[in-house]
This record gives sequence, C-alpha cells and structure tokens, in this order.
Amino acid sequence: MSSTRFTLRFFLLTFITATVSGVLKLPITPDRGTTLSISSSQVKGCKVCTWAGRLRQCGLSVVLKDNTPVSVEFECSRPQDVFSVEIARNIECTTKLCTGHIIQADTGSLPLLDFNRKFIWNLKASAPKAVKIDFSNTGLRQINPSDRCPDGHSYNLQAFQTSGNVAVGKYCRTGPVVGAQILNQGSFSLDVPAGQNLQNGQFDVSVGEEIKSLTKITVMIPKGTSSLELLSPNYPDSFPDDDVMQWYFQVPEKHRTALQFLNVTKPRCLKKETAVEYHSKGRGAMVRSLSDPQPEQNQGDFTLTLRNCEMDIRSAASPGLLLNLRVSSSRTGLPVSCKVDLSRMGGLSLHIKKLRPASVCEMRVNSVLKEKITVTSKSELTFQDCLPEDVQVTATKTIECSVLKDCPKTPARLSVPVLPPCLLAPLSSVTWTLRPPQHGTVELTSPFGPLKQSLPGQQCNNSILFKLSEDHGTTIGQFCTPGAIQKVQINTNMTVTVSGMGGKSLRTLSKPVLMEAFFKAGISERYIFTVSPKRDTPVLLATPGWPVGMKSYSTVSWIVSVPPRMEAHLMFANLSQPKCSNRHTNIRVQRVGRLEEEYSRREDEEADSEITVNGNFYLNMSNCMPERGDFSVITKITLHKSKNLLLTIILSVVAVLLVIFVIVLVVVCVVIRKKKNKLDHEISIYNPNGTSFLPGPNGFPKTREDNESHVYASIEDTMVYTHLLRKGAEMGVYGEFDTHPPFSGQTDSQKPLVSKIAADDDIPVGVYEKFQAPPLPIRPPSHVKAMQDNVIYQTEDPSEEENSPNLGLRLEPEGGN
Repeated sequence: MSSTRFTLRFFLLTFITATVSGVLKLPITPDRGTTLSISSSQVKGCKVCTWAGRLRQCGLSVVLKDNTPVSVEFECSRPQDVFSVEIARNIECTTKLCTGHIIQADTGSLPLLDFNRKFIWNLKASAPKAVKIDFSNTGLRQINPSDRCPDGHSYNLQAFQTSGNVAVGKYCRTGPVVGAQILNQGSFSLDVPAGQNLQNGQFDVSVGEEIKSLTKITVMIPKGTSSLELLSPNYPDSFPDDDVMQWYFQVPEKHRTALQFLNVTKPRCLKKETAVEYHSKGRGAMVRSLSDPQPEQNQGDFTLTLRNCEMDIRSAASPGLLLNLRVSSSRTGLPVSCKVDLSRMGGLSLHIKKLRPASVCEMRVNSVLKEKITVTSKSELTFQDCLPEDVQVTATKTIECSVLKDCPKTPARLSVPVLPPCLLAPLSSVTWTLRPPQHGTVELTSPFGPLKQSLPGQQCNNSILFKLSEDHGTTIGQFCTPGAIQKVQINTNMTVTVSGMGGKSLRTLSKPVLMEAFFKAGISERYIFTVSPKRDTPVLLATPGWPVGMKSYSTVSWIVSVPPRMEAHLMFANLSQPKCSNRHTNIRVQRVGRLEEEYSRREDEEADSEITVNGNFYLNMSNCMPERGDFSVITKITLHKSKNLLLTIILSVVAVLLVIFVIVLVVVCVVIRKKKNKLDHEISIYNPNGTSFLPGPNGFPKTREDNESHVYASIEDTMVYTHLLRKGAEMGVYGEFDTHPPFSGQTDSQKPLVSKIAADDDIPVGVYEKFQAPPLPIRPPSHVKAMQDNVIYQTEDPSEEENSPNLGLRLEPEGGN
C-alpha cells in the first residue's frame, strides 16, 4: 500500500509576489491525483485567470488538476480577501486495503499562505465495510460548530447519504476522540486560516468494521477525574430522520463513568420512538428514553447508541432531534486530594457544594466532612467517590470604593480566576459584587464586544451569559455577545454573574477578562444603557427585570445613536401598564440636543404602535407606584434609510436653482439698468426746422399725421374760445398779448438746449429731454400780443383760421395755472 503525500509543488522560477498594475501572478502545478480549486465568495468583482500556453481563461473560479503547470493570474491586488483555496484528494478502500493515508504537509505551498485553505480527503468504502480513520497519535476534541479552535486548525467529519450530507462533528487537535468509522462515503477536512502554516501530521486510513449506523466514534476516557462533551450529528440542527449514531467508550480500569444530557430536543414521531441504548460486554442492552435518568457505568468499556424515529418533518412544531451529552469519569475507591491557595487572588472566595444528596460522594476540608465548602485562603480538600456531576464549584469576589475621588482611574477587570486542576469539577460561575461610593455609579463594558439582552426573538447562542442584578437580588437582565449595547450604567450596588450556557463550564474561555467596571459620578436615572444599533439588525431592549415589572418610581434611559442618513423605527411590543396609585408611568422619546419631546405617553394614554426618530435620541421610561399590575415593555429598534433624504436632495436642488435664478435675475437687471443709463445719455440732433430726433434704433421722427403729438390730454378754457379771441383783437377789445400761460418747453422760435460739454465745444447739439407737450404753432411777430384776463378775443382773417393747425387736445404745460 503506497502512501501519497498531500502536497502542492509550486514552481518558483517565475513567481511574482509583488503586484504589477493590480495583477498577482502565481505559477502552480498540483500533485498527481489532487484537485486544486480557487473560488470567489463574491458574485462579481475580482476574477482569476489561467494561462495554458497562449490560451487565457478568466472567471470567478478555476479548477486545476492532472499535474499540469498552469500560470494563475488574479485581476486584483488582494485576491486573498475574496478567494479561498480547496485542495482535494480521493482515497478509496476495498474490502482489504485503502489507496492512501491522510498526510498533512505544507512543502512548497508558500505562495498560497495568504489564502484561506481547506484540505479535503474524500473517503469511499466498499460495502459492507466502513472506512476507518485513526486519530490516536494526537486525539481530537469535539466542539460546537460556532466555536473556534485555539490554534486555528479545525477538522470536520462528514458522512454522505442519499438524503444529503451529514455533519458528524467539528474537532480540534488533542482530545479523547481517537477514531471514527464512516459508512459508505464521507469526507475529512482541515481548515487552515490565512497566514498560518499547515501543521504536519498523519492519520492512518484503513478498512473498518461492518457497521449499521451512520458513523461510529471511538472515545478513550483518560485516567483520573475527567469530563468531556459530545454532540449529535448536524448539531445544532436535527439528527437525520430514522437514523442511528454510535459512540464507543474505552474506560480505564477501576474507573466509573456517568452520562448527563445537557441539552435535549425531541421530535414529533410518526413511527418508532427516540431512545438511547447502552451495550457492554457480559451485560444485556439497556434502553433508556431521552428524558429518563441515565445509569452509571461502573466498569468496563461500553457503547452508546442514539436512535431517531421517523419524524413528522412537515410540522413546524417538531424541532427535530438534537443531543448535547457530558461524559464524566473518576477513579473508584481512591480519595482525590487537592490543595487550594487563594491568598493572592484579591479577596476571591471559592464555594463547593454537593448537588446530589443520595450520592456516595464525600467532601472534606482539612479532614472535616462537609456538605458545603467555602475556601478564602489556604485549604486542603479531599474528594472520595465523587464524580464531576456530584459537586458544583462557584467563585465570588467583592469590589468596592467608599470615596469617589479615591476610586481607581483604571477599570476593575472582571476575569475568571485560574484554579488548580485538581479540583473535581470545573468552575461553573463567578459572581462579582460591585459597590460604588455614595452618589456614585457603576459603569460596565465588555471586551468581548457590545452586549445584547437575552429576550424572546433575541436569544443568546454564545457560550457565556452575563446576569446583572441589584445587590439585594432584583434581576436587571441577562446579556451576552454580540449585540448593540455599548455601555451599562447602574446607580446602585449590583452584582455581575458570569456562567456558561447550557451548564457549560468556564474552563475553555479564549478571553480571561470578561468585563471592565468603572466607578464614576452618579447619574439621574437608576439605569442608563448606551446603544448603537446596526442597519438591518433589529435590537430588542427590555425594561429592567423583564418579564417582571420595573421597581416602583424607578427610571431607565437608553441613549441610542442613529447613523447619518438613517432613521430609527421604534415599536413598543409586550407593553404592560399598571393602574397607578401615585404618579404616572411615562414613555418619552427626545432627540439629543432638542428641548421638545418627540413622543410622550402615560399609562392612561394609548401608545402609538410605531414611531420614527431621525438622529440620536433618548428613550426614557419611569414607573409609578402601582396599585395593581406591572410596568414592563420590550422596545424594538430598527434602522432604515431616512425617508427625508430624497426630500432633502430635492430641496437642495431647488435651492441651488433658486440661487442660480436670483444670480441671473440680478445680472439681467444690471444689464437693463446700464442700457437705460446709456439711453438717458444719448445725444439728440437739432433740426432747424423745429424737430429734434435721436440717432440709432429710434429712427427718424414720425410726421404729424403719424405721431400723436397733436393729441392733448386736456384743453384750457381760454383755448376753447380761440376764434373769439381773434375777433376781439381785431375789434380792439383785447390787447396785443394773449393770456396763454408761459410755456417752459421748447418752441420753434427757440434754439434747443445745449449741454455744458456741447457748449464748450461750440457744437449745436443739445441733451435730449422728454417733451412735456408739442411745440406751439408758428405765428408772425405781429400776432404775438399781450392779452388781458376776462376779455374775449376773435380773429378776422378766416383764411388764417383755416390755415392754422388743428392742435386738438393739449396737455397742460409745466408751470401752468
């Protein structure tokens, strides 16, 4: 049987690591029998191209095989951000042998070090045998699919069925899992994150047993006191319908084991029933329901079989089958001693309590038998016939400050203490009591990231749960990460309790510091939460103590940040209002920096189903003294694009157009004014015949028949009787001069007015002025006589009357009576 190294040979003769014009080129030659796939996680964008001779092909993915050298080219400077690499190898087994082993080697793969890489071994068995993988060299430890391995290398085991692929489990290096057998077909893969070298190793592949289950996992229980967790296939989704899974436990001599189901979900069955079966040598099968207490295995190896029923998959009320089990082991008959020293842990206290009174477990501290043990300094503990499930280990610590100015400026770090490994059970929870000075406040932040409150529709799936309570025991809420609550401020003594979800311990935390606490000046409300929601991620905020109502007269505020060009939609769900005996409950929304309120409702007013707020705002709630009932509410905040954004754009465009219009209007007005001033200063030409005209577009003056200079707006009384004046003059009744008022305008017997400039240049050109009236008719000098008032004159010469021009209506001249 030949062993094939799972490697890639990269010819570095023309390797270019630097990018040229945003292009990265790599020469690649896959090993014979392997397939290399490069694929993008994006629908469009950066492409990968291959060169084979002069042929160039580009796309979002490429598959290389057959040991053919190919030049790979990426059309972007950082392809590792969008592309991942998969290197696959097929291993087939006959009824006697397999074609290779699982060999981890990283020789020559330096050019792909910056990419996320997955090494896949496709396994195929020959019926009725299974294919077997041996992990005994290092061992594996099963983890939750959402968790990560400390070294970044994570293994995945899959089984292929006609109904689909089944995820048997996700594993990390070093653990009690020493083998796996897969029925028919499956795969074993290793994920290596970008920037990390592949750890060398080898897992032997051989022909397995004739199994009738999906997979059979072999677990070796270590000597001494130990505890491990296992998960059903597809966890946290359902185990396959009407299928079987097996775990085989190898137990050391003089050890006993116990199983505990931490998380169990049972489906609605159409046929058969879900169950677990225990099989061991020399003993018959033992069948238990998933809800029954599980038996202790006092000696020897045993097999645990999980059977699923034929599920009602059409019903939404049938969640499917999932199981999270804990296997504990300890020596029988021998006491376990443990020395504990807490003198250097800054006031930490350790509490150990016996959980099952019927258990034969015995605990002693300094040789004294106890049901409960409290350790504050140095102590020697002894456990006799105790399993990890028999006891509970917790820790407490008090942090306080009496004077605000003397409080430390650096935060108090709430971290999980490191306890001696000889303790029988891992630490299940840690509680810190925080006591600020009088008129002081406790401020909490989490290095894990923003928090979210554990509520219906916003459950916590993380392994760590934070419980905040007031010092006297009133619960504020349960929180986890990730979320949107950046900071929590509480104006009273309080406690922070950290525990594992679903009964998990705090032993495997990747970050020892869980929270940071500050002592600061007091706040006006009892509780303040600083919240920064994200777009398309609704945030649920509940009143302190939910589902129990708020304390009487207590207040709470949420300071909510809304990104630019976004608006917050608030919905008040599960609103419960009391009947108040004193004061009123109040829900208020107020924009930051504004005096007016956006929204305000009391318990005797109907609340709106939804409100919209633009910009950062305060959400304030206060309770009354309830006569009956409680005040509690869950607020749902969702960010959307601001609807006023389009209106703002339209108004901005209108404003710009309005400014342009005003500018154009001003320019037009200036041009018109300049033209008017130019016309006002145009030069008129004097005509000795009695008519002045302007040059340019005004043209020559119209004739008397064409113009309206003979039209008068009014006629004086004396002018109506002109014929009488003429006759009176001939009869000698009137004097030589007529009584017409002096005319200030120009007549034909006068020269035109001449401007000062024209006069200086002796040019007979006058400044044009608008005439107030047409010129008087031409008369001989003898006719120009002075006239007297109240005397009627009449001319005798009828021919002169006929030849005299018809003046018509005449405007009143300037200076007239």
